[in-house]
Amino acid sequence: MIAAKGPGAPETRHAYACARDLWEQLGSPSDFLGIPYGQSAYHLHRGEFDLAQRLDEDLLDVSRRRSDTGGLVLGHYSSGRTLLYRGQFLLARLHVEEALALFDPIAHRSIIQQAGIRPRVASRATFCICLFCLGYPEQALAQVALAATEALGLAHLPSLGMSLDHRARLLTFLGDIAALSESAEQLIALAIEQGFSYWRALGTIYRGWATVNKGDVAVGLSLLRSGAAASRAAGAELWVPSHFALLAAASEIAGEREEALVPLDAALELVDTTGGLWLGAELSRYKGQLLLSEPDHGV
Repeated sequence: MIAAKGPGAPETRHAYACARDLWEQLGSPSDFLGIPYGQSAYHLHRGEFDLAQRLDEDLLDVSRRRSDTGGLVLGHYSSGRTLLYRGQFLLARLHVEEALALFDPIAHRSIIQQAGIRPRVASRATFCICLFCLGYPEQALAQVALAATEALGLAHLPSLGMSLDHRARLLTFLGDIAALSESAEQLIALAIEQGFSYWRALGTIYRGWATVNKGDVAVGLSLLRSGAAASRAAGAELWVPSHFALLAAASEIAGEREEALVPLDAALELVDTTGGLWLGAELSRYKGQLLLSEPDHGV
């Protein structure tokens, strides 16, 4: 469901809710720690950060009590991911580094089935965004390149989709349009081939932003809007502020400064209501820049 519909989709919630009932009836065995991990991912992508963090803390607690290193890998990765999007970058980095340090590809082979993702690939993909936010863009690029290389080598397609998504997102932040365009097309091709509708929506957003920067603003804006709508229809609120920021930037490029403020205000409102603070400072800076550029500023 995560790969086909998206981590925040109603179908994903239903599948995990059924699994949770069975898991608790069985006494919450360690063989199925992917269930609370997956529920955290669902709530995170819905913008429900308190619920996600509570599940992360519970997963770490039960894994420590059981000396379950596989559960600790999942718990640290999931905690780092949640803390990253709450804007707690240093704590997020510590958790993700711990997940990478603990992971053993032989001893923790079962985690792949539990989580539906290669833990080291996912950790590196999240680490790349964390490093970028902390001011280390070159290290961020190195981590996401390692994630993509491992996913390709292991032929695990959901992990490849995740790594391509994070690489494209990072390249969007860095403004490397040529590399972004290549990553977007790779992600879209994989999504169409495998039926990964959520990643197809995200790939459409990246393609739209690349198209805007190549000079075809009208087509790019249309792609941005359709991709953002499809992503949000899948229940994903996590990335919406960044998608709105791209819509605002595209509107500014089109010469529509007032129109650009509309998605920016919506993005800032989402940051306030969800507590997903990771992009809040940048959104405020960009809004201030737009307001300062108004002809009647200061009148």
